[in-house]
Amino acid sequence: MIEQAARKPFLYVVVCAAGVAADLGKLITAAQERQWEVGVIATPVAMNGFFDTTAVEARTGRRIRSAWRTPGEPRPFPAPDAVVVAPATFNTVNKWAAGIADTLALGTLCEAAGLGVPIAVLPCVADALAAHPAYRDSLERLRGMGVRFGEPYAGEPGEDGGRPDFGWERALELVERR
Repeated sequence: MIEQAARKPFLYVVVCAAGVAADLGKLITAAQERQWEVGVIATPVAMNGFFDTTAVEARTGRRIRSAWRTPGEPRPFPAPDAVVVAPATFNTVNKWAAGIADTLALGTLCEAAGLGVPIAVLPCVADALAAHPAYRDSLERLRGMGVRFGEPYAGEPGEDGGRPDFGWERALELVERR
């Protein structure tokens, strides 16, 4: 009997429309170095120039998903072993916590949470929006569902004028944590 090669774990990366999404390749490379297969699901707005879609598809070997598949169309990705949402915007966090699934990205997050799939989130939200009570409530609700959050990232320049690193690899540490 021929043994089948063990399947690598499959990571869904949900990417939202924030400027740091331009560095999405850092997360994909880090995940692949840790032996993850990667499939990217983008919000519709993120597909409008927030990251290099051609480079991401070349790096993952898979098309980026942003729209629902049609009935009868095969699933383009295997079921996820984990999900990373990075960068996660104010809009996505609030809609997800409210159970709104009006995009493929949000529907995927709602479903993954319901299935108990490990989910890590790297928020990219301006301080003024992060202070909004709805956002704080959303974080609390999602944490109560078992969602793991990295440190908030506002992207504001530091005293030296440079922006802090986004910390892409932190998301992998969060989903791999037992």
